[in-house]
Amino acid sequence: MHDDLTDTSRHLVDLLTELLSTTFRQILWKQALELDLNYSQAQVLFHVAKHGGALMSDVARSFGITLSAVTQVTDRLESKAFLRRGGDPRDRRHVRLVLTPKGERLARKLEQLQVEGLARVLQRLTPADRKDVIRGLERLLAAARGDDPSEGGDAPTQAFGPGTQMPPPRGARAKPALEQRRA
Repeated sequence: MHDDLTDTSRHLVDLLTELLSTTFRQILWKQALELDLNYSQAQVLFHVAKHGGALMSDVARSFGITLSAVTQVTDRLESKAFLRRGGDPRDRRHVRLVLTPKGERLARKLEQLQVEGLARVLQRLTPADRKDVIRGLERLLAAARGDDPSEGGDAPTQAFGPGTQMPPPRGARAKPALEQRRA
């Protein structure tokens, strides 16, 4: 059974990677190329758009990358005037990321391109298949969050897309990287 789960997991990783890669290339690539925007920069842009005033450390934790990697991406986005760094009035050690008006316009435009592109993809499926895809993704997300996907029927519909934050399992407290090193 373990081998079956490993094979299933490997296959799912391949499918999701290909889906995200294909979707990004088909839907956003032309626009991203015109703006010299790579996939990581688009992800951070979407995350900050969804979580205005996000802490840099939260961005790193959400994507499972180092703070230094977020700093590099942020430097590029800031140099293109898509976002700016700001202080946190409650804790001067924290750096908050905020989209500029130019960044907000770009995030809205890219999101609209995603919605339109995904609508074209979903159009190729039957209504029943679309419902199955959504139901399956909702159950997968619920399981990833630590919810019991078998309880309570269908999970509420979630918006999927770049920047979707995966919170820690319920009841768990994610430690900032600095705290983890001290522990």
